[in-house]
Amino acid sequence: MAPHLAPFQPPLGPQPANAHIYSPHQVTLQMKEKVFSLSGDDFTIRTVDGLDVCTCHGKMVSARDRKKFTDMAGNDLFTLKNKMLSISKSFHGESPHGQHDFEVKGHFKLIGSHSTVTFKNAADGVQVELEVKGDWMDRSAEISYGGRPVAAIQRSYFNVREIWGDKQTYFVVVAPNVDLSLIAGLCICLDEKENEK
Repeated sequence: MAPHLAPFQPPLGPQPANAHIYSPHQVTLQMKEKVFSLSGDDFTIRTVDGLDVCTCHGKMVSARDRKKFTDMAGNDLFTLKNKMLSISKSFHGESPHGQHDFEVKGHFKLIGSHSTVTFKNAADGVQVELEVKGDWMDRSAEISYGGRPVAAIQRSYFNVREIWGDKQTYFVVVAPNVDLSLIAGLCICLDEKENEK
């Protein structure tokens, strides 16, 4: 059973609130890598009810260094860039005009994963720091803001298609009024970080 997460007011995220990437209700996202995709690392992000939210294009931009997120109309939301010179795996999310940027910084931890995400909240201009903690071996992670749950990530257990295609499915319960594209990007950051351990 999915946890019940309280809504955020004002909306929480670096992108301006709109009906395509924010929801007034708790949402469960399902992210699937496209099995045998020629471009690799491509994800379609949709709700478990089948509503498409956004798409992540992996090698379309460049090998493993960048991933472009677009809304369903094909408009660029942000490009996720791997910060190559950082000690711990870190990422930068950059919008087309640079005004909706966010940083994901990995922190060293022997077991599990710990990252912080910083951005200027689009709704009120407040500087936000999210905390991401999890254990990818246990297939789960939690995202919180000041101790308050923002999202809970679960990776599905392998099925035949995932074993043969070497692809993963993620389920993410997201609180109401949270930027769904940001949460999808964080899932991909966590996955890349854990795959390089």
